[in-house]
Amino acid sequence: MHRLGLLLTDRLCLVYRRYGLSEGEFDVLAALRRAGAPYERAPGELAVHTMVTTGAMTKRIDRLERDGLVARRRAATDGRGRVVALTPAGRELIDRAFAEHMENERGLLEGLTAQQAAELEVLLTAWLARVEPPPAS
Repeated sequence: MHRLGLLLTDRLCLVYRRYGLSEGEFDVLAALRRAGAPYERAPGELAVHTMVTTGAMTKRIDRLERDGLVARRRAATDGRGRVVALTPAGRELIDRAFAEHMENERGLLEGLTAQQAAELEVLLTAWLARVEPPPAS
């Protein structure tokens, strides 16, 4: 399992690096893109969606902001709160990177038949449900 996980991560990270991103930075941009227009979330929400600590999230946001891919601003609904939003450059980059990422994932599954891929999905979903801690309430 460990060997397969490392090999798959290496293959996925090849795409991220082509766009100048780490795996974590890709996750942040993808979470913002999935949020829908206006492509923004509070830093704490991003940490939950990407399953990292708020400290790790701050470092990722700092790097992405430095590169002009995200911007921080005050929340419209709560002047004390902050949101992180995709910039136009960030949205363009994640759209290109995500398209290539999906193509890459399809390529990684190419050796499986449709039935094998469906069976693998069922097995991994069941396994994840047993191993992953329940969401905090």
